[in-house]
Amino acid sequence: MQFQSPMPSRDYLWSIFVRVDKDRSGYISADELQQALSNGTWNPFNPETVRLMIGMFDKESRGVISFDDFGTLWKYVSDWQNCFRSFDTDNSGNIDSKELKNALNAFGYRLPDDTADMMVRKFDRYGQRTILFDDFIQCCVTLYTLTSAFRQHDPNQDGVITIHYEQFLRMVMSLKL
Repeated sequence: MQFQSPMPSRDYLWSIFVRVDKDRSGYISADELQQALSNGTWNPFNPETVRLMIGMFDKESRGVISFDDFGTLWKYVSDWQNCFRSFDTDNSGNIDSKELKNALNAFGYRLPDDTADMMVRKFDRYGQRTILFDDFIQCCVTLYTLTSAFRQHDPNQDGVITIHYEQFLRMVMSLKL
C-alpha cells in the first residue's frame, strides 16, 4: 500500500512554519505544534502524540523542532493522514477495531481480534471504541517502536524471546514513547 504524499515546496513549508512559530523563536514547541495540527474534530491534537512526534523529529534533543525538522514532520503527518483515510472505510473520521486490524494486517502485523480491540481501548481517549487520527498515529508508532525493541532480542525472528526482568525494564525504559 502506498500512502506517500509529495513534499511541499520550501516556500510553502516556510509560510506554515512562521505561522506556527508563534513566539518567533525559530523553533516549534510541542504547544505550538499542538495548536497547528488538526485531528479532524474540534478537539486539540493529542498532547502525547505531539510529544512523541517532537521526540522523533527533534534532531538536537532540545524539545523543539527546527524548520528542516518541520518539513520532514509535515510530510510524515501527511502520509499518516493518507493512510488513516484509506483504512477509515466508513468515512466516519475515526478507526474502529475492525478497521485498525485491517490497517495492522496491511502493515504486516498478524494480531488476533482481541489484541486489536485492546489497542483501540488503549488509544481511545473518549470511550467511543474508536480512535481518532492523532491517536492512530500514536498507536502505530508505539506498536512499531515496541516491535523494533522486541526484534532486537529475537534473533530467530520467531516471535519468542527469553530475557531477564532487568533486561525487559532496560528495553522498555529506554524507548522513546
